[in-house]
Amino acid sequence: MRDNIDDYIDYLLLEKGLSNNTKESYQFDLEDFYNHFKDYEITNLKEKDIINYLEYLKGKKKLSSRSIERHLTTIRGFFKYLAKMEITHDITKNIDNLKLGKFLPETLTEDEVNKLMDIKLDSPFAYRTKAMLELMYGSGLRVSELVNLSINDIDLYNNTILINGKGSKERIVPLGDYAKEYLNLYLQNRSYLLKRKNGNPDKLFLNNHGKPITRNGFNFLLNNILKEKGIKKNVTPHTLRHSFATHMLDNGADLKVIQELLGHSDIVTTRIYTHVAKKQIHDSYDKYEMRGEDK
Repeated sequence: MRDNIDDYIDYLLLEKGLSNNTKESYQFDLEDFYNHFKDYEITNLKEKDIINYLEYLKGKKKLSSRSIERHLTTIRGFFKYLAKMEITHDITKNIDNLKLGKFLPETLTEDEVNKLMDIKLDSPFAYRTKAMLELMYGSGLRVSELVNLSINDIDLYNNTILINGKGSKERIVPLGDYAKEYLNLYLQNRSYLLKRKNGNPDKLFLNNHGKPITRNGFNFLLNNILKEKGIKKNVTPHTLRHSFATHMLDNGADLKVIQELLGHSDIVTTRIYTHVAKKQIHDSYDKYEMRGEDK
């Protein structure tokens, strides 16, 4: 297997013209793959071995769904090459999205999002929480991007938000109608929070003491709302971002547009949402078929 991997990396460099950075990424993933299966002959590997390897990456190595998707993309490319060279057949071609379901990010349905957003606006704190949820879901923000927003990052005239993302990369994303409506209502009530113990006038979202709300603070608010609404999924702040991307894709958005909105540097990262969307289609179809059997 070692020689096969070296040949594949050479093929990527010479035939495909990949950059050194991309080559190093492929090499890193295949080194991990080789170390896991170094006692195996490449021709003896089966589809179930690849599935077990993905489970190992998630369970033992605690890799994120994004990283597992990247590993699988690398492995798929490797086995397509082996099949092309007639070394062995492609054992990854039938690893469909249903089998990958356990590795994909959790998402909320659109009905669950509507349920989550149904907040009684009876205090300045409720207006703040409503605005944060609408903005996070409506623009696909990371929780770190949300809590670090300043007043000056919001352009209500042009309906845009300036986001300072990972690696200090800036991007501008649209401000949706719902987010804008509830952000305006929050801003009208924000002065109450500013008056509490010398509140911070720069940060957009403030906690009960007038200080910038933290990631943990937002997570606490989210968990309380989930319990109140009876939503039992394993939801984190990042679930809202995943849901935003999946619902955009479901409604016909171009993958490249979603990549730009999320601030992904590589579209491979964004492609995971195609798997989520397709899995949801399969799940809905299966439920329909089950109902049909009852007739």
